Amino acid sequence: MSDQTILSGTVLRGREFEPTEGRVIIEDGEITAIEEATVDPSSWILPAFVNAHTHIGDSIAKEAGGGLTLEELVAPPDGLKHRLLADVSQSELVAAMKRTISFMERGGTATFVEFREGGVDGIEAIRTAMHGSPVESVVLGRESIEAMEESDGFGASGANDGDFTRERNATARAEKLFGIHAGEVDANDINPALDLEPDFLVHMVHAESLHLDRVADSSVPVVVCPRSNVVTDVGVPPIAELTERTTVALGTDNVMLNSPSMFREMEFAAKLADVSAAEVLRMATINGADVAGLNNGLVAEGRDPDLLVLDGDSDNLCGARDPVRAVVRRAGIDDIERVHRTANA
Repeated sequence: MSDQTILSGTVLRGREFEPTEGRVIIEDGEITAIEEATVDPSSWILPAFVNAHTHIGDSIAKEAGGGLTLEELVAPPDGLKHRLLADVSQSELVAAMKRTISFMERGGTATFVEFREGGVDGIEAIRTAMHGSPVESVVLGRESIEAMEESDGFGASGANDGDFTRERNATARAEKLFGIHAGEVDANDINPALDLEPDFLVHMVHAESLHLDRVADSSVPVVVCPRSNVVTDVGVPPIAELTERTTVALGTDNVMLNSPSMFREMEFAAKLADVSAAEVLRMATINGADVAGLNNGLVAEGRDPDLLVLDGDSDNLCGARDPVRAVVRRAGIDDIERVHRTANA
C-alpha cells in the first residue's frame, strides 16, 4: 500500500507559479497529482528553496573582517577566511556548519550547492555535519582532483587564481558538476572561465556585452549572489540582462558575510533588479534545481516533493493581493507553517 500525503491550499503551480486552489498529492516520494478543489486558500504551497551557491565552512567566522576588500577576505591562500579555516579544529568546523545547516532547514531550503574548501578533509567535514539532516547538499570539492572524486564535482575559485584545465577535464570524465567563480572583481577572468565550458558560472558582476553574448551562445547558467556582491563592494550583477540570455539561479554565498536566508536573498534581488517576482522565485527554486541536475524546485507532477507551506493569513502576509509577489518581497521564516521534504515522503 502506498504512503500518501495531501497538502491543501493555494498551490503556486508549475514554472509560472500560477496560484491554484487545490491539493497536492504525494505518494511514495513523488508528487503524483495536483487537483483543483475548494479548500481553505490561506496555506500557500510552493517549492522549497534551492540555494545555488554557498560557502558554509565560513560559519566559523560570521561577520569577521569588516572593512576588508574581497581579496583580503576570501582570496586563496592568504585571505582571512582561509587563515581562520586553517586555525580551526575539525570538530569546531563541523559544529559551526551543523548550526548553519539547521538554520537553512528551518528557513525552507531543500538543497544547497556548496563550494567546499579543505580538500578531502573538507568533504569529510561537511558529510559529518550533514548527518541526520533532512536538507540535501550538492557538494563541490576544491583544491584537488581527489576532493572532486570524493564529492559531487569541482568548485573552482576563478581563472585568475590558476589554470583549472586539468580539474575541468577530470570532472568531465567523472561526469560530475564543474562550477567556477567569474567576473566578481573585474571582467578579466570571464573569458578564461567560459573557455573551460563550465556547467555554471558564479557572480558575473562585471559581465560585458561580449560575455553576455557568449553566455547566451553557450547556454551556460549563472548563479548570482547580489547581497554578497554589495557587501564586498564589487558591484551589482546585471540580473535582468542575464535572465534574458540564460538560466539564472540565486545563492547566498559566504556565510561569513550573509545569513543563508533565501527569503532575504529573494527580497534583495527583487528590489534591486528589474525582473518579475515570478522570475526571482524561479531563481530561488527551479533554476537552482536545473543548475544542479535535481528533480525538485517545482510543484508539478513527477517532481520530488520538497515543498514549503506558508501561512498566507499570518500578520505579515494577510491581505496580500499577489501571493507570488508577497512570497518574494515580504515573506520570512516566521511565516512558515511546514516544510515537506523528499526525506519525509
